[in-house]
Amino acid sequence: QVQLVESGGGLVQAGDSLRLSCAASGRTFSYYAMGWFRQPPGKEREFVAAISRGGDNTAYANSVKGRFTISRDNAKNTVYLTMNSLKPEDTAVYYCAASNTIWVPSRISEYDYWGQGTQITVSS
Repeated sequence: QVQLVESGGGLVQAGDSLRLSCAASGRTFSYYAMGWFRQPPGKEREFVAAISRGGDNTAYANSVKGRFTISRDNAKNTVYLTMNSLKPEDTAVYYCAASNTIWVPSRISEYDYWGQGTQITVSS
């Protein structure tokens, strides 16, 4: 089992920056690729970003490419999502997830463990 706890959400204005953290406990963190997903109000959960076990490969949704950066610190069992130039359409509940794979997964079905989510609201 892997337990994931997100933090860092809140209410911000358009153009602001924010960093989310996801702390993992349980099994060895470095065994897992990590991802961030989000669920906007009234919509389905969608992929945001993912990072490989060692942190050398990343993937991003087109909607966040160039604005968001995913990173991880395996010594701290934590994955981060740094978000710049936030837009109102980034408003969503953000979830981190762990996948026992060697690649960089982008589909919900590829992830084994999920956090409870943290709300981000971007006002215009």
